[in-house]
Amino acid sequence: MSAATTVFVARLAGTSVFDPIGDQVGRVRDVVVLIRPKGAPRAVGLVVEVPGRRRVFLPLTRVTSIDAGQVISTGLVNMRRFEQRAMETLAVSELLERTVQFVDGSGSATVEDLAIERQRTGDWLVTKLYVRRQAQHKGTLGLRRRGDALVVDVDAVTGLAGSTEAQGAAMLLAAYDDLKPADLADVIHDLGDTRRLEVAGALDNERLADVLEELPEDDQVAILSGLDTDRAADVLEAMQPDDAADLLHELPEAQAAQLLELMEPDEARDVRRLLSYAEDTAGGLMTSDPVVLGPETTIATALAQIRRKDLAPALASMVFVARPPLETPTGRFLGVAHFQRLLREPPHAAVGSVLDSDVEGVTPDAPLGRVTRILATYDLLCVPVLDAEKRLLGAISVDDVLDHMLPDDWRETDDEDTEAARRAVASGRTPTAGTPGRPGTAGVARG
Repeated sequence: MSAATTVFVARLAGTSVFDPIGDQVGRVRDVVVLIRPKGAPRAVGLVVEVPGRRRVFLPLTRVTSIDAGQVISTGLVNMRRFEQRAMETLAVSELLERTVQFVDGSGSATVEDLAIERQRTGDWLVTKLYVRRQAQHKGTLGLRRRGDALVVDVDAVTGLAGSTEAQGAAMLLAAYDDLKPADLADVIHDLGDTRRLEVAGALDNERLADVLEELPEDDQVAILSGLDTDRAADVLEAMQPDDAADLLHELPEAQAAQLLELMEPDEARDVRRLLSYAEDTAGGLMTSDPVVLGPETTIATALAQIRRKDLAPALASMVFVARPPLETPTGRFLGVAHFQRLLREPPHAAVGSVLDSDVEGVTPDAPLGRVTRILATYDLLCVPVLDAEKRLLGAISVDDVLDHMLPDDWRETDDEDTEAARRAVASGRTPTAGTPGRPGTAGVARG
């Protein structure tokens, strides 16, 4: 790697990281920068996402090459989960779209990218900023024109260390556009309180609802409480009814009641019904919105229903068959049609002809232990919840049960076996004892 290597950070995000023998270690998700009172900010490492959705720290001193579309490391990577320290700033997550002021007094601009350059000493410094001037005038049609874009030296502006102005998040979200909701939730969870709200506010309702379902309860409450009440109600409507009910359980009673009043009546009715059950019962665990069809519905239609993108994989494992009405609570529950069975039958056949009527349901007051035993005994991904008249009230999926059985901090902790397995996958070799660095690491910790 030459002494004059210059890399633009926004383009680096998503780049694959390889070890010296060509095995992929992970992908770059961010760059860790130290903003100093004097002198140019110093880049000290990369945040790399490795198998298992874990994000780790890779010191730039252990990067041997940054070329087109790839980063080559020495292979010694600290596999402990990255935790941002007080003096550290994440370039992609926190600096892009930050407002800065020109030292010559010519106005302000928004940071759209920044360049890090390797010095002859081996240090990486932020030397250039790609900024866009904030428009001050309107065009002849009264429309505000986009400001000019330019590359400036980092010392030509002030305010990079922080700003009291609200910061956009479009560029950050573009860098993470390929992430699944659970992975984006990890990114948002690690942001500071203010930045977390800015990023959440920039997501559309559907995307934010998906992300909220994957966040710890404290983050869910903080984000929802930071939104305008009308928008918060819209986001709750976009969530699965059971997840929305779980979140409302965590809010103050007056705030939850206000949000329920602002929701669409049909959506609010389902959530209110779920709120009436204890959290550790079948009624509190279930979703009121599984796929429910009449017995005369064709298999082709059933397959189209479970092909919906917004349907969780566990709920897509079967369709629930009942007499009208088909909205929960339904008419009399008849049974289920399993996905694999539907694939083996003619598309024009009726789902009523392939019913499994022996699936055991539970009552809404059934405890979590009973639900778990049924899932395990019959190798099911879903369990129907039925009332005394055998009407379908909802369904409990295996992921709902896992969420309630795992400890509250399960998203943030890993057992030793998982840690070792991830380390082995990431490094391409069997982990060995006595490797220098922090306990549970391969390679050395950052200094």
